[in-house]
Amino acid sequence: MNRRHQIRTRSWIVAGALLLGVCALAPQPAARAQALASASPERKVEIPFNRYYTGAELEAWMAKIAEAHPELVELRSLGESRNGRPLTLAIVTGPGELDHSEKPAIWIDGSIHGNELQASEVVLYTMWYLTEAHGQIPAITTLLEDYTFYLMPLVNPDGRAYWFEEPATPHTGRQSIRPRDLDRDGLVDEDPLDDLDGDGSITQMWREDPNGQWERDKHDPRRFYRVEEGQRGSWSYLGQEGLDRDGDGRANEDGPFGDDMNRAWPAGWKPDYVQRGAGLYPLEAPEARVIAEFMIAHPNIATAQAYHNTGGMILRGPGAPHRGEFYPREDLRVYDEMGRIGEQMLPHYNYWIIHEDLYIVHGGFVNWAAEGLGAFAFTNELMTFRHYFWSETRPDERAMWLFRDRLEFGLSFKEHEWFDHPQHGRVLIGGLNKWSSRLTPTFMLEEEAHRNAAFTFYHADQMPKVDFDRVATRSLGDGLWEVTAELRNEKLIPTRSALQQNRGIGLPDLVECEPASGGVLAGGVLAHWQDRPLAREQRREPGRLLLDEGVPSRGVRTVRFLVEGREGDELTLRFTSERAVDRERTLRLRAGE
Repeated sequence: MNRRHQIRTRSWIVAGALLLGVCALAPQPAARAQALASASPERKVEIPFNRYYTGAELEAWMAKIAEAHPELVELRSLGESRNGRPLTLAIVTGPGELDHSEKPAIWIDGSIHGNELQASEVVLYTMWYLTEAHGQIPAITTLLEDYTFYLMPLVNPDGRAYWFEEPATPHTGRQSIRPRDLDRDGLVDEDPLDDLDGDGSITQMWREDPNGQWERDKHDPRRFYRVEEGQRGSWSYLGQEGLDRDGDGRANEDGPFGDDMNRAWPAGWKPDYVQRGAGLYPLEAPEARVIAEFMIAHPNIATAQAYHNTGGMILRGPGAPHRGEFYPREDLRVYDEMGRIGEQMLPHYNYWIIHEDLYIVHGGFVNWAAEGLGAFAFTNELMTFRHYFWSETRPDERAMWLFRDRLEFGLSFKEHEWFDHPQHGRVLIGGLNKWSSRLTPTFMLEEEAHRNAAFTFYHADQMPKVDFDRVATRSLGDGLWEVTAELRNEKLIPTRSALQQNRGIGLPDLVECEPASGGVLAGGVLAHWQDRPLAREQRREPGRLLLDEGVPSRGVRTVRFLVEGREGDELTLRFTSERAVDRERTLRLRAGE
């Protein structure tokens, strides 16, 4: 049985409580009621989210948001793409004494595949909504007070520019744009895409043929269908619109398309002969390399979210069966709970495992974020045809034509026209254009953006939130004192994932005990508050207790120190973590406290 079918969905009461916990939308003061009811705050920046933007337009919108909300947003250049386009990161967090790097953070990016346009719009919407809602919707204000969002709407600006500016299919621009000899004939980019009818899309070519395998629909001439085996049709399908420019019998097979940057990360990476598009070595692409450098330099990134299209999926690793050991049981419990909530927030989306439910991916970004950094990482595959008619099954061909005709008004189809082809003679050119698949229809785009942004708000809201809970001192006589402290994490994500513990990723959490006078003689971890013996004692530097196990999911970590001192002396406890806000508690040594 498939793993996902074995997961038991928890009660709707618990699920509902968790959903409310995303934004804690309990009754609020009357002044907030309208904003909460509509979930649409007053706006400083108006962005239409019923259209798609070029890379330059995305950059301009990011700049406008940053200008309108300077207290919340820092724009930072991570470098340039292979062809010199900007790679811009937005750092979004609430104002206050803490730097963005001192809060737990979520990384969110889009369009590592340049043709997957709506991924960028979703990240832009996330940036816009966070900044506009701050100060108006209490839950979002609290979210930005507690956490940091690292937002990169456009990872592959070259691919996106190609899709907008050059003739394309729905799939063109996925890779990086660089000269390559894709057909291994010693020539580079000599047989690119040809837009023979000048409509901006690469559609299909058909030729009349008394021995063909296809017929044209008499009632709807836009449609062709394959005849039964053994029968003869009247048409032959010639493939994509284009020319054979190098005489090898193929058209459009050697354009300026480089590597697949979502196969270029150092987590189970395999060379090009195993997985096409992998490049020469991990992080060869400058776009991937600068992201990796930033994420490694910011160990406060506890979670990651990448957006792709298409299919309506919430994906987690592993990307290949042999990488299963990188997903310990304790971490899977966290993934599964977030994935189940995501399925409820995103109708017609499925929470799936990449290699098990989709296909094998070696060296994917979310695989590296999870397996290399120990972050909890998801890929959302945006847009599903099932959402077109709110159906649990994909619409059939008739329903799809109804959608194209009645809801898109024919804009995703290019009428067939005759063309005198230099190699095939008289042919028909036309069919579904580059807007016809993969992309969320523009009238549905804002809802998709909002639901996915809300999922990442929920995702972010599960990052660690730790503080000292119970703290007690007890006199043992002769100037010796027992100090017991409980650290409580109220959130789902632990301060250190099980993978981090198992693989030694990142720095352990640290609890320091500093008496005003005297020293710390012993220190360690307790299994339970009431226990007398330590479950684990740290012999060296007992006043600096390393917690490789961190503070668990929705749980506590209890520590105890044996210190020297006098009654009334002051003592300071400090908690430090890469993925939680540092905490400090000052107390006095008193019997029975």
